[in-house]
Amino acid sequence: MKLVIAVVQDKDSNRLSNALIKEGFRATKLASTGGFLRAGNTTFIIGTEDERVNEALQIIKDNCKIREQVVTPVSPMGGTTDSYIPFPVEVQVGGAAVFVLPVEQFEHF
Repeated sequence: MKLVIAVVQDKDSNRLSNALIKEGFRATKLASTGGFLRAGNTTFIIGTEDERVNEALQIIKDNCKIREQVVTPVSPMGGTTDSYIPFPVEVQVGGAAVFVLPVEQFEHF
């Protein structure tokens, strides 16, 4: 048995949740925050049999897309804002960070 943890952008959360349910995967969704932009995201926790891990990974890959987003950097801490002129920067956001962990024991009460 494996534990799949996928951190995805909020924009992909509903689409991924629906796709996982459609294919018979059970997942727990957690609201989370982090990353470069400190933006909201969703963490999916999925327990599955070893032979279905690749199927779960493909569903995540198909439903979580990388996007380009223009952001304006925050002014440097401790610096003077008089000389700081923020220029918009294009960054990649989205996609999924996925971890697959072995499960030693699983109990359901």
